[in-house]
Amino acid sequence: MLNTNPQPETQPITTSDTPLVVLSDAAAGKLADLVAAENNPAIGLRVYVYSGGCSGFRYGMMLEDQPSGEDVTVESKGIKVYVDAQSTQYIAGSEIDYLDTLMGAGFTVNNPNAVSACGCGSSFRTSESAGSPGACHH
Repeated sequence: MLNTNPQPETQPITTSDTPLVVLSDAAAGKLADLVAAENNPAIGLRVYVYSGGCSGFRYGMMLEDQPSGEDVTVESKGIKVYVDAQSTQYIAGSEIDYLDTLMGAGFTVNNPNAVSACGCGSSFRTSESAGSPGACHH
């Protein structure tokens, strides 16, 4: 029988022996809590980069039911992470962390490719591509 909905293989994608993306213990724990109630074993964290923010690029994250055919799928600490092919160049080697402070809680990206970030911490710029800077909205 022909599989008309092929699923990408889960594999560690490396660049110079560095994983595409890893989750901190705090991020993996929070995500495990978020997906625990779901009955879908394919659910994972979608991480993407898009143009915008005051430094040029912004991060986006959301829970996703399954990967698309163009996604790179990485598993970190038991959690699936889906990254679209275009975003891989901007986040290769990044760590996704979860911070819970008096100022608020949320996921953050520790990105070795970012050469600068805005004051609000939600947008960044790489040395190869500056993106299109815009307003810093939360």
